[in-house]
Amino acid sequence: MQPPLLDEARTMQTLDTAPKLWLNPQPQIPQTILATHAAVDEADARLLRFAPLLAELFEDTRDTAGIIESPLLRAPAMQRAFHDGGGKGSLWIKADHALPVAGSIKARGGVHEVLEIAENLALAHDLIARDSDYRDLLEPRARELFSQHRIVVGSTGNLGMSIGIMASALGFHATVHMSSDAKPWKKKRLRDRGVEVIENDGDYGLAVAAGRKRAAEDGRAFFIDDEHSLPLFYGYAVAARRLARQCEMQRIAVDAGHPLFVYLPCGVGGAPSGITFGLKQVYGEHVHCFFVEPTESPCFLAQMQAPPDTLRSVYDLGMSNRTEADGLAVAQASLLAVAEMRSRLAGVVTTSDAAMFEDLATVFHLEGHVIEPSAAAGFSGLRALFGTDEGARYLGANGLQDKMADATHIVWTTGGRFLPPDEHVRFLDTAAGQRAFNGATAGAVSY
Repeated sequence: MQPPLLDEARTMQTLDTAPKLWLNPQPQIPQTILATHAAVDEADARLLRFAPLLAELFEDTRDTAGIIESPLLRAPAMQRAFHDGGGKGSLWIKADHALPVAGSIKARGGVHEVLEIAENLALAHDLIARDSDYRDLLEPRARELFSQHRIVVGSTGNLGMSIGIMASALGFHATVHMSSDAKPWKKKRLRDRGVEVIENDGDYGLAVAAGRKRAAEDGRAFFIDDEHSLPLFYGYAVAARRLARQCEMQRIAVDAGHPLFVYLPCGVGGAPSGITFGLKQVYGEHVHCFFVEPTESPCFLAQMQAPPDTLRSVYDLGMSNRTEADGLAVAQASLLAVAEMRSRLAGVVTTSDAAMFEDLATVFHLEGHVIEPSAAAGFSGLRALFGTDEGARYLGANGLQDKMADATHIVWTTGGRFLPPDEHVRFLDTAAGQRAFNGATAGAVSY
């Protein structure tokens, strides 16, 4: 049974900077626009082919035999904080803040596209066959080939980290154009890995445009386009299959009587859309995915509310696009991601920086996880589902009220593994200052 069509008029809320839950009025009947499930199969296989090589390059992938993956962690203390009376299901954290190599949700997609470029070059020059041991690409002749090419990307930080680190490790020249809101420690980490970092005065969109222009001027450059890239999308989608295996290992049922809710941080939209695409393939109508964006940078929501042939930026709506969640500071959403999500996404939540700081501190004190503000965004999705009229309407429209005791909620994090200790202390101090000013207690931010 497909969920009913929601009343579109009631979902077209005025888009302002107040936190809100917007429900997608489209019927949840997945329709593929450009992406294909076969291509996700190929991305999954490519990552497996490269796994032995990655285990050689990155020590922190050796325990997983070169697979870049994060754990699925139970969060009992956070569950008690959010579900005072119980009966709302179990809470888990998909800990992409702990992903090896790049330490963010962007790692799978960024690494996958770099590996696809490397594989295609190596195959074209007869350095490997698809059944080869890909550790052969660590030999001097492969590194010599890769050194003749440049990989370029524009980023607010985390995508640039994954692409720059992977490209440099293989021997490519790597250039990352970073926006003005990218964190200094991320720029330093890239430069320490031999990556060229070019700082731009403008926002994410200008950084992407600068990277695209630089690559177009270089006949041996590959530009990785966060706004339009299918290889990135497919790399992200692989995460859904791996999550499904983790759910099986944890004996987490997902079916008509056991709904799954997933809350994903959203910037340009590629990573959460790829994951949602994959989750819908695995679980169909039994999974409900919500994106979470900063109130000053709700680019995905802005585009979802716009007519399909209309481009809409947060600047068009008078918003600043300023947020401490640097990975989510994007003014214009990926049109590829929006097209794929129109028939798949349950809704979009917007949240304040104050809420992200509060949840960042709470998850540290209660569960011991060190995360960035953008990684804390997903907790606001859980809060919105249970704390708003729109959330209640969604549960009612989909006949889920009497199934919530057996529901599973997964908050997907991003960014934290490589966060400098002094930055984390600053985040905690900010949260404590907010709490003191407001007279609030941990977890008290509400809708």
